[in-house]
Amino acid sequence: MVWNRARGGKAEQGARRGERKDAQQIESYSSPKTRHTDENASFVFSAFLFVVTALAVLGIGYAALGTVNIWLLTGALVLAVLVIFTVHVAPQWERVVILRLGKYQRTAGPGPYLTIPFIDHVSLRADQRTMLTGFGAEETLTADLVPVNVDAAVFWMVWDAEKACLEVEDYYDSVALAAQTTLRDAIGRKGITDITMHRDQLDEELKAAIEEKTSVWGVSILFVEIRDIVIPKDLQRAMSAEARADREKDARIVLAEVERDIAAMLHDASDIYRDDDIALKLRQMHLVNESLKDSKGSIVVPSSYADGFVEGGADKDGR
Repeated sequence: MVWNRARGGKAEQGARRGERKDAQQIESYSSPKTRHTDENASFVFSAFLFVVTALAVLGIGYAALGTVNIWLLTGALVLAVLVIFTVHVAPQWERVVILRLGKYQRTAGPGPYLTIPFIDHVSLRADQRTMLTGFGAEETLTADLVPVNVDAAVFWMVWDAEKACLEVEDYYDSVALAAQTTLRDAIGRKGITDITMHRDQLDEELKAAIEEKTSVWGVSILFVEIRDIVIPKDLQRAMSAEARADREKDARIVLAEVERDIAAMLHDASDIYRDDDIALKLRQMHLVNESLKDSKGSIVVPSSYADGFVEGGADKDGR
């Protein structure tokens, strides 16, 4: 019984490891949500405002009262806190969506902007720089029922921060999911040959299809790139053999066409030589010249062949 429990525990742990591995593989398709924005600038600006406001209030109070008491110190701290909750700054690449009492009020940034404490709420800080999201499809069947693994990347940016805040809960994850589902749909409508041979066309189709989904979220798709296409090894060997057979077929066709052209030219030449003895003798002389041109040897020419170089041939007396 103890052995069975231990065995069952190991099996359960193995299943959990498999689930975690699958989850990691799925998560690897999406880039991390880190926006890589510089938060230090806003923090330093707020700290500066806090210190300046507190010192200013203390200075004015001391000049008016001639002393610094607990009430003046408390008032300075409260006013400084209200100032840092009112005055903010946004980097050049950032747009800030502000809600007032739960309703959209405006989009601020870049630069300094004001909010009413406890009434205005910063709902979204949208980074308008170019974003990169990796996505893919595993063991997805093509139109001709071939399982393929495809990895791709989409480059996009937020062009309307208001829509990105109000129309979708999490535009970053939504772009990744929309890209993945669009890729699976595109693979299912194409054959393996179209996918492997026409990547550029597939990139354009994916860009248009993904942008159709994300445009309502204020997200623009810049371009999509297929990074890798992995097909089963047995199919790779079959496709390689097919390509090699096609190349051999083309080579044989070209060779046959050349042989046909040569045969036609030889046929035409034979007609000329049959009707023109001088042309035949010139051809014979050309052949002899070609054979002696690149060699330093000599050729023994039979008398019957040499007679062809003398018009009328040699007479029987050798004259």
